[in-house]
Amino acid sequence: MLLVYLFVLLISFYLLAVICEDFFVKSLDMISNKLKLSSDVAGATLMAIGSSAPELFTSLFAVLRPGNHADIGSGTIVGSAIFNILVIIGASAAFKRAKLTWQPVIRDTLFYVLTIVLLLASFWDGKIVLSEAIIFVVTYCIYIFVVTQWKKWLPYKDVDPLDLVESEMSKNKLARVSKELVGYLIPDPITKPHLYLVTFFFSIIGLAALSFLLVEAAVGIGDILHINPTIIALTVLAAGTSIPDLLSSIIVAKQGRGDMAVSNAVGSNIFDILIGLGLPWMIILIAKGGTVTVGTDNLLSSVFLLLATVVAIIFILIVRKWTIGKRAGLLLIGIYILYVIYVSLSVLR
Repeated sequence: MLLVYLFVLLISFYLLAVICEDFFVKSLDMISNKLKLSSDVAGATLMAIGSSAPELFTSLFAVLRPGNHADIGSGTIVGSAIFNILVIIGASAAFKRAKLTWQPVIRDTLFYVLTIVLLLASFWDGKIVLSEAIIFVVTYCIYIFVVTQWKKWLPYKDVDPLDLVESEMSKNKLARVSKELVGYLIPDPITKPHLYLVTFFFSIIGLAALSFLLVEAAVGIGDILHINPTIIALTVLAAGTSIPDLLSSIIVAKQGRGDMAVSNAVGSNIFDILIGLGLPWMIILIAKGGTVTVGTDNLLSSVFLLLATVVAIIFILIVRKWTIGKRAGLLLIGIYILYVIYVSLSVLR
């Protein structure tokens, strides 16, 4: 049975990547164009939803699943945030030195630090109440407003990263074959652009179904190996749901746009925490009342590490005049490896 659960995890991770990259994100891009959203607003809303959909649905199903499994969703979000900051930024910098556009970096890192502080405050007593969930969602709304105004306050130039990634991803033969197979169930937004809304809704159904399988597999593996499912969420689920972001960021970094990789990692994390956790909490608390219980043993130490890492990265960027290179990138990846070892050893305690 363990092999079955592992197989389900691997297949789900791969199909999540295909649906997100080739169907969901592209349909969101078309919706963004139809609504004539600016690149900043589209990035903070629709594109954030696209890159973070696996984490959001995983968190939602973990909260809704009977048996008090909210820790799986929280663990996936926190673990994904650590993966994004350390591995995505680290790998991107390791491939090519990046000179960052400081204006959006300042905006996103300040909001990110605020987000982590809110997360710590919410986790501290081991339970989530409705007011805390609402604060998360409202804070994200404030973030979107700030994004819409930031260029007026601190002007800078940006580029839409989707066009840069497209040509590289299309060269992968396996990805093309997988896209064709999924295309039998979900309309291809490139060949059938008039069905972009159908693609959008069918993609949501596909992502939701795969996220449900991830939660069930994590619980099953935890039961078989007698491991807290939160440990699996912090490591395996977190890394698996972040692989599409990692691949896209490496491609963009190779093209000399490492600043996009950093922006993607930080911006995605803000959405993951504030909406990926806040929205499922708010839904379940409005529907059922009471509180949502979260285990603090494994999560709090990871959130503290996340906060320390973000502060360290900000310090490095300021000292290096908003430039991040190979040595800093390898250091970040090394920290993540140590983190995984630490979390894994906690299983043996």
